[in-house]
Amino acid sequence: DVVGIFCLISVAAALDFKYHHAEELEAYLKGVHAEYPSLTHLHSIGRSVEGRDLWVLVLGRFPTHHKIGIPEFKYVANMHGDETVGREILLHLIDFLVSSYRRDPVVTRLLNNTRIHIMPTMNPDGFEATKVPDCYYTRGRYNKNGEDLNRNFPDAFENNSADIQPETQAVINWIKNETFVLSANLHGGALVASYTFDNGNSVTGSTQGYSRSPDDDVFIHLARTYSSNHASMYKGTGCDNRQTFPEGITNGYSWYQLEGGMQDYNYVWGQCFEITLELSCCKYPPEDQLEKFWKDNKAALIEYIKQVHLGVKGQVTDKNGNPIPNAIVEAKGRPHICPYRTNEHGEYFLLLLPGTYVINATVPGFRSMLKTVEIPDNTGNFSAVRQDFSFSEVSIRPTAAASCPRIPLYQELEKVLSAAVKPALHILCFLAILLGMFQ
Repeated sequence: DVVGIFCLISVAAALDFKYHHAEELEAYLKGVHAEYPSLTHLHSIGRSVEGRDLWVLVLGRFPTHHKIGIPEFKYVANMHGDETVGREILLHLIDFLVSSYRRDPVVTRLLNNTRIHIMPTMNPDGFEATKVPDCYYTRGRYNKNGEDLNRNFPDAFENNSADIQPETQAVINWIKNETFVLSANLHGGALVASYTFDNGNSVTGSTQGYSRSPDDDVFIHLARTYSSNHASMYKGTGCDNRQTFPEGITNGYSWYQLEGGMQDYNYVWGQCFEITLELSCCKYPPEDQLEKFWKDNKAALIEYIKQVHLGVKGQVTDKNGNPIPNAIVEAKGRPHICPYRTNEHGEYFLLLLPGTYVINATVPGFRSMLKTVEIPDNTGNFSAVRQDFSFSEVSIRPTAAASCPRIPLYQELEKVLSAAVKPALHILCFLAILLGMFQ
């Protein structure tokens, strides 16, 4: 009804700096969507244990569906219910984006060339259960079943015995159904940008106290991008004298080992680069500090989204120009344990720093195609370099590949490598496994 819509719009127009509980958060998101129906799409990706919707607001020129060439980006907050700053600053980010569209040229180009998904709370039950805010810890950290959602994902290094929770499963399905390229999850309790891997073994160098991914250089850049655009994170002072983070960034494993984390899951199984942003020393600070947190993070939140346009993107097609899904496309020298594949549109997105790369496209059962690509820094142009691949000998789409197994992939790799007699064989074994395990 007209009165209802008017009320929703007035809610959207009056976002203040306070904590928004479930009903207020839902009303705000519905109000924004009512006021900006062509720029936003509001949907629930599932429900919490107590039945609360897990709302996602999508913003962009084509908010309802994926458009070829436009990368998908996401922010997720309040995964730990008592870590609350991210929940509120994402509402203010939404407010800033919709109100700046067609007024601010940077925001306008960002929304015209990026599909941005914002989930203010992944753990609404935990937030509602936190009756007495505390800077350090409350039971609201966990979901209603007492599970830590950031220890609840399949793990690439060891068997995770935790029962997958409804909130976790909803996010897994969401990742599977979208072509996410870049992401961040927002936490509290420290001030640092942490990047993958959170877990590790000898294959990733964890014996040296650092768990290195094949895209370590890109992850360092992503963490620095956020940290250096934040009001104080880049100073690296942490929250007390015992903990310092040079440049305000850290490798997750170097900080502390974590099994079943969301950022490693995104990277290995979701083909999505995710970092973890710790935004406040106090997990659940007083409301009167929220405006300062928004101001401290505003520039960093925008600058980080732009990084989804790093690197190279393109389509893999057959001789008739039809897209080839499940083709493997990776940069030479940085193979992923679960090879990165094209989506249903034959599209790929690879985040790479400026430089010269050889991109290898492989359609299983056919020869590989190699192309040398010079990649500039294109984030200011809001579009990665485009490099398409056309396989003239392929006329039928290959059958859909089996999804990457959920077993601890790096554990299997470690077993094979430790069985190799000579160090020189290690790299050969590694490549053979990558080619053999998933084709």
